[in-house]
Amino acid sequence: MGSVEIPVGLKELLQGYTVEVLRRRPPNLVEFAVQHFAHLQENQRKQHVKKHTIKSARKGVSFDTPSSKTAKDNDEEEEEEIFSDRRVSVCAEAYNPDDDEDDDSEPRVVHPKTDEQRRRLQDACRDILLFKTLDQEQFSEVLDGMFEVLVKPEEHIIDQGDDGDNFYVIEKGVYDIFVQKDGVSVCVGKYDNKGSFGELALMYNTPRAATIIATEEGALWGLDRATFHRLIVRNNAKKRRMYEAFIECVPLLKCLELSERMKIVDVLGAKAFEDGERIIMQGEMADCFYIVESGEVKIMIKSKTKAGQEGNTEVEVARCTRGQYFGELALVTNKPRAASVYAVGETKCLVIDIQAFERLLGPCKELMKRNISQYEDQLVALFGSSVIGQ
Repeated sequence: MGSVEIPVGLKELLQGYTVEVLRRRPPNLVEFAVQHFAHLQENQRKQHVKKHTIKSARKGVSFDTPSSKTAKDNDEEEEEEIFSDRRVSVCAEAYNPDDDEDDDSEPRVVHPKTDEQRRRLQDACRDILLFKTLDQEQFSEVLDGMFEVLVKPEEHIIDQGDDGDNFYVIEKGVYDIFVQKDGVSVCVGKYDNKGSFGELALMYNTPRAATIIATEEGALWGLDRATFHRLIVRNNAKKRRMYEAFIECVPLLKCLELSERMKIVDVLGAKAFEDGERIIMQGEMADCFYIVESGEVKIMIKSKTKAGQEGNTEVEVARCTRGQYFGELALVTNKPRAASVYAVGETKCLVIDIQAFERLLGPCKELMKRNISQYEDQLVALFGSSVIGQ
Protein backbone atom coordinates (compact mmCIF):
# COMPACT_ATOMS: atom_id res chain seq x y z
CA MET A 1 0.00 0.00 0.00
CA GLY A 2 1.44 3.39 -1.00
CA SER A 3 2.07 6.22 1.42
CA VAL A 4 -0.81 8.62 2.10
CA GLU A 5 -0.05 12.28 1.44
CA ILE A 6 -1.13 14.53 4.31
CA PRO A 7 -3.01 17.57 2.96
CA VAL A 8 -1.24 20.90 3.40
CA GLY A 9 -2.42 22.66 6.55
CA LEU A 10 -4.10 19.63 8.16
CA LYS A 11 -1.42 19.21 10.84
CA GLU A 12 -1.60 22.89 11.85
CA LEU A 13 -5.41 22.78 11.77
CA LEU A 14 -5.59 19.83 14.15
CA GLN A 15 -2.85 21.25 16.37
CA GLY A 16 -4.78 24.50 16.71
CA TYR A 17 -7.93 22.62 17.68
CA THR A 18 -6.02 20.44 20.17
CA VAL A 19 -4.43 23.47 21.82
CA GLU A 20 -7.85 25.12 22.23
CA VAL A 21 -9.32 21.92 23.72
CA LEU A 22 -6.50 21.63 26.26
CA ARG A 23 -6.73 25.33 27.13
CA ARG A 24 -10.50 25.63 27.43
CA ARG A 25 -11.42 22.08 28.45
CA PRO A 26 -14.90 22.11 26.87
CA PRO A 27 -17.45 19.65 28.30
CA ASN A 28 -18.64 18.61 24.83
CA LEU A 29 -15.82 18.00 22.33
CA VAL A 30 -18.11 17.56 19.33
CA GLU A 31 -20.04 20.76 19.99
CA PHE A 32 -16.79 22.63 20.63
CA ALA A 33 -15.34 21.28 17.35
CA VAL A 34 -18.36 22.56 15.43
CA GLN A 35 -17.98 26.03 16.96
CA HIS A 36 -14.21 26.05 16.51
CA PHE A 37 -14.16 25.12 12.82
CA ALA A 38 -17.19 27.27 12.01
CA HIS A 39 -15.28 30.20 13.49
CA LEU A 40 -12.23 29.32 11.35
CA GLN A 41 -14.37 29.09 8.23
CA GLU A 42 -15.94 32.48 8.93
CA ASN A 43 -12.50 34.03 9.50
CA GLN A 44 -11.29 32.56 6.21
CA ARG A 45 -14.27 34.04 4.38
CA LYS A 46 -13.73 37.45 5.96
CA GLN A 47 -10.02 37.48 5.23
CA HIS A 48 -10.70 36.53 1.62
CA VAL A 49 -13.13 39.43 1.27
CA LYS A 50 -10.74 41.78 3.04
CA LYS A 51 -7.91 41.01 0.61
CA HIS A 52 -10.06 42.05 -2.33
CA THR A 53 -11.54 45.13 -0.69
CA ILE A 54 -9.28 48.12 -0.16
CA LYS A 55 -10.68 50.83 2.03
CA SER A 56 -9.53 54.26 0.91
CA ALA A 57 -10.09 55.75 4.32
CA ARG A 58 -10.41 54.48 7.85
CA LYS A 59 -12.53 56.21 10.43
CA GLY A 60 -12.45 56.34 14.23
CA VAL A 61 -9.71 55.22 16.58
CA SER A 62 -7.06 52.86 15.22
CA PHE A 63 -4.78 51.02 17.59
CA ASP A 64 -1.72 51.13 15.37
CA THR A 65 1.46 49.28 16.19
CA PRO A 66 4.81 50.96 16.92
CA SER A 67 6.39 49.35 13.86
CA SER A 68 4.46 49.51 10.59
CA LYS A 69 4.27 46.61 8.15
CA THR A 70 3.65 46.38 4.44
CA ALA A 71 0.36 45.09 3.08
CA LYS A 72 2.16 41.98 1.88
CA ASP A 73 3.44 41.25 5.39
CA ASN A 74 -0.03 41.68 6.87
CA ASP A 75 -1.59 39.39 4.23
CA GLU A 76 0.92 36.67 5.01
CA GLU A 77 0.13 36.89 8.73
CA GLU A 78 -3.62 36.80 8.04
CA GLU A 79 -3.19 33.62 5.97
CA GLU A 80 -1.22 32.01 8.81
CA GLU A 81 -4.03 32.79 11.26
CA ILE A 82 -6.67 31.25 8.96
CA PHE A 83 -5.00 27.85 8.86
CA SER A 84 -3.71 27.52 12.41
CA ASP A 85 -6.00 29.55 14.72
CA ARG A 86 -2.97 29.82 16.97
CA ARG A 87 -1.82 33.13 18.36
CA VAL A 88 -0.40 35.37 15.68
CA SER A 89 1.93 38.07 16.98
CA VAL A 90 -0.57 40.75 17.92
CA CYS A 91 2.22 43.33 17.89
CA ALA A 92 2.02 43.12 14.10
CA GLU A 93 -1.74 43.48 13.98
CA ALA A 94 -3.47 46.84 13.58
CA TYR A 95 -7.01 46.68 14.91
CA ASN A 96 -9.62 49.27 14.00
CA PRO A 97 -12.77 48.70 16.06
CA ASP A 98 -14.85 50.77 13.65
CA ASP A 99 -14.02 48.59 10.65
CA ASP A 100 -16.63 46.06 11.75
CA GLU A 101 -18.82 48.37 13.80
CA ASP A 102 -21.93 47.49 11.83
CA ASP A 103 -20.96 43.88 11.15
CA ASP A 104 -22.98 41.50 13.29
CA SER A 105 -22.11 38.41 11.23
CA GLU A 106 -19.18 37.52 13.53
CA PRO A 107 -19.97 34.09 15.02
CA ARG A 108 -20.78 34.26 18.72
CA VAL A 109 -18.60 32.22 21.01
CA VAL A 110 -20.69 30.47 23.67
CA HIS A 111 -19.29 28.29 26.44
CA PRO A 112 -22.15 26.37 28.12
CA LYS A 113 -22.42 26.89 31.88
CA THR A 114 -24.45 25.48 34.69
CA ASP A 115 -26.69 27.82 36.71
CA GLU A 116 -24.16 27.63 39.54
CA GLN A 117 -21.27 28.58 37.21
CA ARG A 118 -23.27 31.45 35.76
CA ARG A 119 -23.99 32.78 39.24
CA ARG A 120 -20.33 32.62 40.25
CA LEU A 121 -19.30 34.33 37.01
CA GLN A 122 -21.80 37.16 37.49
CA ASP A 123 -20.54 37.71 41.04
CA ALA A 124 -16.93 37.87 39.81
CA CYS A 125 -17.80 40.36 37.04
CA ARG A 126 -20.05 42.63 39.09
CA ASP A 127 -17.38 45.27 39.84
CA ILE A 128 -15.25 45.01 36.69
CA LEU A 129 -15.12 48.56 35.29
CA LEU A 130 -14.50 47.43 31.71
CA PHE A 131 -17.99 45.91 31.77
CA LYS A 132 -19.73 48.90 33.34
CA THR A 133 -20.46 50.69 30.06
CA LEU A 134 -21.86 47.62 28.32
CA ASP A 135 -25.60 47.38 27.88
CA GLN A 136 -27.41 44.32 29.24
CA GLU A 137 -27.32 42.45 25.93
CA GLN A 138 -23.58 43.05 25.48
CA PHE A 139 -22.85 42.06 29.07
CA SER A 140 -24.86 38.86 28.66
CA GLU A 141 -22.89 38.07 25.51
CA VAL A 142 -19.61 38.61 27.40
CA LEU A 143 -20.77 36.17 30.08
CA ASP A 144 -21.72 33.65 27.40
CA GLY A 145 -18.25 33.89 25.85
CA MET A 146 -16.26 33.46 29.07
CA PHE A 147 -14.75 30.13 30.07
CA GLU A 148 -13.62 28.84 33.47
CA VAL A 149 -9.90 28.35 34.16
CA LEU A 150 -8.84 26.43 37.28
CA VAL A 151 -5.27 27.29 38.33
CA LYS A 152 -2.69 25.67 40.58
CA PRO A 153 -0.03 27.20 42.86
CA GLU A 154 2.98 28.59 40.94
CA GLU A 155 1.10 28.40 37.64
CA HIS A 156 1.97 31.20 35.20
CA ILE A 157 -1.26 32.74 33.91
CA ILE A 158 0.49 35.18 31.57
CA ASP A 159 4.17 35.89 30.94
CA GLN A 160 5.74 39.26 30.24
CA GLY A 161 6.58 39.61 26.55
CA ASP A 162 4.06 37.04 25.31
CA ASP A 163 1.26 37.88 22.91
CA GLY A 164 -2.13 38.60 24.43
CA ASP A 165 -4.67 35.83 23.95
CA ASN A 166 -7.22 36.21 26.76
CA PHE A 167 -8.57 38.72 29.25
CA TYR A 168 -9.03 37.32 32.77
CA VAL A 169 -11.45 38.06 35.61
CA ILE A 170 -10.53 36.70 39.04
CA GLU A 171 -13.12 34.64 40.88
CA LYS A 172 -10.81 33.49 43.66
CA GLY A 173 -7.13 33.12 44.46
CA VAL A 174 -4.07 35.31 45.02
CA TYR A 175 -1.90 36.26 42.06
CA ASP A 176 1.51 37.98 42.19
CA ILE A 177 2.48 40.54 39.56
CA PHE A 178 6.10 40.41 38.37
CA VAL A 179 7.89 42.84 36.04
CA GLN A 180 11.37 42.44 34.59
CA LYS A 181 13.56 45.39 35.60
CA ASP A 182 17.22 45.44 34.59
CA GLY A 183 17.12 41.71 34.05
CA VAL A 184 15.63 41.01 37.48
CA SER A 185 12.06 39.85 38.08
CA VAL A 186 10.49 42.18 40.67
CA CYS A 187 7.14 41.64 42.39
CA VAL A 188 5.27 44.94 42.00
CA GLY A 189 1.90 43.97 43.46
CA LYS A 190 -0.77 41.33 43.70
CA TYR A 191 -4.43 40.58 43.09
CA ASP A 192 -6.20 39.20 46.13
CA ASN A 193 -9.39 37.29 45.28
CA LYS A 194 -10.78 40.02 43.01
CA GLY A 195 -9.98 42.17 40.00
CA SER A 196 -9.03 41.54 36.40
CA PHE A 197 -5.95 41.64 34.21
CA GLY A 198 -4.70 41.15 30.68
CA GLU A 199 -6.71 43.89 28.97
CA LEU A 200 -3.86 46.19 27.93
CA ALA A 201 -2.17 43.74 25.57
CA LEU A 202 -5.52 43.12 23.88
CA MET A 203 -6.51 46.78 23.65
CA TYR A 204 -3.23 48.06 22.25
CA ASN A 205 -1.89 44.97 20.47
CA THR A 206 1.27 44.99 22.54
CA PRO A 207 3.11 42.17 24.36
CA ARG A 208 2.16 41.32 27.92
CA ALA A 209 3.59 43.99 30.23
CA ALA A 210 3.93 41.73 33.28
CA THR A 211 3.97 38.14 34.48
CA ILE A 212 1.07 36.94 36.62
CA ILE A 213 1.68 33.88 38.82
CA ALA A 214 -0.86 32.12 41.04
CA THR A 215 0.30 31.67 44.63
CA GLU A 216 -2.46 29.22 45.52
CA GLU A 217 -5.26 27.23 43.92
CA GLY A 218 -7.72 29.57 42.32
CA ALA A 219 -10.30 30.13 39.60
CA LEU A 220 -10.38 32.61 36.73
CA TRP A 221 -12.80 33.38 33.94
CA GLY A 222 -11.24 34.01 30.54
CA LEU A 223 -12.50 35.92 27.51
CA ASP A 224 -10.82 35.23 24.16
CA ARG A 225 -9.18 38.02 22.17
CA ALA A 226 -11.68 38.03 19.27
CA THR A 227 -14.71 38.40 21.55
CA PHE A 228 -12.88 40.98 23.69
CA HIS A 229 -12.17 43.04 20.57
CA ARG A 230 -15.69 42.79 19.22
CA LEU A 231 -17.45 43.73 22.43
CA ILE A 232 -15.05 45.56 24.75
CA VAL A 233 -12.62 47.33 22.40
CA ARG A 234 -15.34 48.46 20.02
CA ASN A 235 -17.38 49.75 22.93
CA ASN A 236 -14.30 51.52 24.30
CA ALA A 237 -13.75 53.21 20.94
CA LYS A 238 -17.20 54.77 21.30
CA LYS A 239 -16.35 55.70 24.88
CA ARG A 240 -13.12 57.37 23.70
CA ARG A 241 -15.03 59.56 21.30
CA MET A 242 -17.41 60.45 24.10
CA TYR A 243 -14.82 61.25 26.78
CA GLU A 244 -11.55 62.19 25.07
CA ALA A 245 -12.41 65.91 24.84
CA PHE A 246 -13.47 65.96 28.49
CA ILE A 247 -10.32 64.16 29.68
CA GLU A 248 -8.20 66.71 27.80
CA CYS A 249 -9.70 69.41 30.04
CA VAL A 250 -9.00 67.71 33.40
CA PRO A 251 -6.12 69.71 34.94
CA LEU A 252 -4.77 66.75 36.93
CA LEU A 253 -4.18 64.72 33.76
CA LYS A 254 -2.18 67.42 31.95
CA CYS A 255 1.01 65.77 33.23
CA LEU A 256 0.19 62.63 31.23
CA GLU A 257 1.02 61.94 27.59
CA LEU A 258 -1.90 61.72 25.18
CA SER A 259 -1.56 57.93 24.94
CA GLU A 260 -1.63 57.70 28.75
CA ARG A 261 -4.78 59.81 28.93
CA MET A 262 -6.44 57.56 26.39
CA LYS A 263 -5.62 54.54 28.55
CA ILE A 264 -7.40 56.34 31.40
CA VAL A 265 -10.48 56.62 29.20
CA ASP A 266 -10.37 52.90 28.48
CA VAL A 267 -10.70 51.96 32.15
CA LEU A 268 -13.23 54.62 33.13
CA GLY A 269 -16.60 53.70 34.50
CA ALA A 270 -19.45 56.19 34.83
CA LYS A 271 -21.94 56.50 37.66
CA ALA A 272 -24.84 58.88 38.21
CA PHE A 273 -25.93 60.15 41.64
CA GLU A 274 -29.11 61.84 42.84
CA ASP A 275 -29.15 65.04 44.87
CA GLY A 276 -27.89 64.37 48.41
CA GLU A 277 -26.76 60.82 47.62
CA ARG A 278 -23.61 59.79 49.47
CA ILE A 279 -20.76 58.84 47.14
CA ILE A 280 -18.03 58.21 49.74
CA MET A 281 -18.42 57.54 53.46
CA GLN A 282 -15.85 58.74 55.96
CA GLY A 283 -13.93 55.87 57.55
CA GLU A 284 -14.55 53.26 54.84
CA MET A 285 -11.71 51.67 52.90
CA ALA A 286 -10.99 53.11 49.48
CA ASP A 287 -11.42 51.13 46.28
CA CYS A 288 -11.76 53.84 43.63
CA PHE A 289 -11.09 57.42 42.54
CA TYR A 290 -13.59 59.92 41.07
CA ILE A 291 -13.62 62.74 38.52
CA VAL A 292 -16.70 64.97 38.32
CA GLU A 293 -18.11 64.91 34.79
CA SER A 294 -21.21 66.98 35.46
CA GLY A 295 -22.89 68.48 38.49
CA GLU A 296 -21.18 69.14 41.81
CA VAL A 297 -20.18 67.35 45.00
CA LYS A 298 -19.56 68.58 48.52
CA ILE A 299 -16.90 67.14 50.81
CA MET A 300 -18.01 66.81 54.42
CA ILE A 301 -16.04 65.84 57.52
CA LYS A 302 -17.31 65.03 60.99
CA SER A 303 -16.48 67.71 63.51
CA LYS A 304 -14.53 67.00 66.69
CA THR A 305 -15.85 67.38 70.23
CA LYS A 306 -13.86 69.28 72.86
CA ALA A 307 -12.52 65.92 74.05
CA GLY A 308 -11.18 65.26 70.57
CA GLN A 309 -13.78 62.61 69.81
CA GLU A 310 -15.57 62.37 66.48
CA GLY A 311 -18.92 64.13 66.64
CA ASN A 312 -22.16 63.52 64.76
CA THR A 313 -22.20 66.85 62.95
CA GLU A 314 -20.62 67.09 59.48
CA VAL A 315 -18.97 70.27 58.28
CA GLU A 316 -18.47 71.14 54.62
CA VAL A 317 -14.79 71.65 53.76
CA ALA A 318 -14.77 71.83 49.96
CA ARG A 319 -16.70 71.40 46.75
CA CYS A 320 -15.72 69.84 43.44
CA THR A 321 -17.20 70.69 40.06
CA ARG A 322 -16.71 69.53 36.46
CA GLY A 323 -13.16 68.37 35.80
CA GLN A 324 -12.16 68.23 39.47
CA TYR A 325 -11.41 65.00 41.29
CA PHE A 326 -11.81 63.48 44.74
CA GLY A 327 -11.16 60.22 46.56
CA GLU A 328 -7.41 60.21 45.91
CA LEU A 329 -6.36 60.90 49.53
CA ALA A 330 -7.09 57.40 50.82
CA LEU A 331 -5.57 55.78 47.72
CA VAL A 332 -2.30 57.72 47.97
CA THR A 333 -1.95 57.37 51.76
CA ASN A 334 -3.42 53.83 52.05
CA LYS A 335 -5.68 55.03 54.86
CA PRO A 336 -9.47 54.96 55.30
CA ARG A 337 -11.55 57.72 53.73
CA ALA A 338 -10.94 60.98 55.61
CA ALA A 339 -14.25 62.57 54.59
CA SER A 340 -17.68 61.86 53.19
CA VAL A 341 -18.74 63.12 49.77
CA TYR A 342 -22.30 63.92 48.67
CA ALA A 343 -23.86 64.83 45.33
CA VAL A 344 -25.23 68.35 45.00
CA GLY A 345 -28.06 68.08 42.51
CA GLU A 346 -27.93 65.40 39.84
CA THR A 347 -24.27 64.52 39.42
CA LYS A 348 -22.32 62.20 37.15
CA CYS A 349 -18.83 60.99 38.03
CA LEU A 350 -16.22 59.01 36.15
CA VAL A 351 -14.77 56.22 38.27
CA ILE A 352 -11.32 54.58 38.19
CA ASP A 353 -10.77 51.49 40.34
CA ILE A 354 -7.75 51.12 42.62
CA GLN A 355 -5.83 48.76 40.32
CA ALA A 356 -6.11 51.10 37.35
CA PHE A 357 -5.35 54.09 39.59
CA GLU A 358 -2.07 52.56 40.75
CA ARG A 359 -1.13 51.36 37.25
CA LEU A 360 -2.01 54.43 35.19
CA LEU A 361 -1.88 57.50 37.43
CA GLY A 362 1.63 57.11 38.82
CA PRO A 363 2.92 60.28 37.07
CA CYS A 364 0.11 62.30 38.70
CA LYS A 365 0.83 61.26 42.29
CA GLU A 366 3.31 64.05 43.05
CA LEU A 367 0.71 66.62 42.06
CA MET A 368 -1.85 64.79 44.17
CA LYS A 369 0.50 64.81 47.16
CA ARG A 370 0.95 68.58 46.86
CA ASN A 371 -2.82 69.04 46.76
CA ILE A 372 -3.22 66.67 49.71
CA SER A 373 -0.78 68.82 51.72
CA GLN A 374 -2.93 71.89 51.04
CA TYR A 375 -6.06 69.92 51.95
CA GLU A 376 -4.53 68.81 55.25
CA ASP A 377 -3.60 72.42 56.05
CA GLN A 378 -7.28 73.30 55.61
CA LEU A 379 -8.32 70.50 57.96
CA VAL A 380 -5.83 71.59 60.61
CA ALA A 381 -7.14 75.16 60.40
CA LEU A 382 -10.71 73.91 60.84
CA PHE A 383 -10.35 71.07 63.34
CA GLY A 384 -6.83 71.07 64.70
CA SER A 385 -4.00 68.59 64.15
CA SER A 386 -5.94 65.68 65.64
CA VAL A 387 -7.88 65.25 62.42
CA ILE A 388 -4.76 64.32 60.42
CA GLY A 389 -4.07 60.62 60.23
CA GLN A 390 -7.67 59.44 60.31
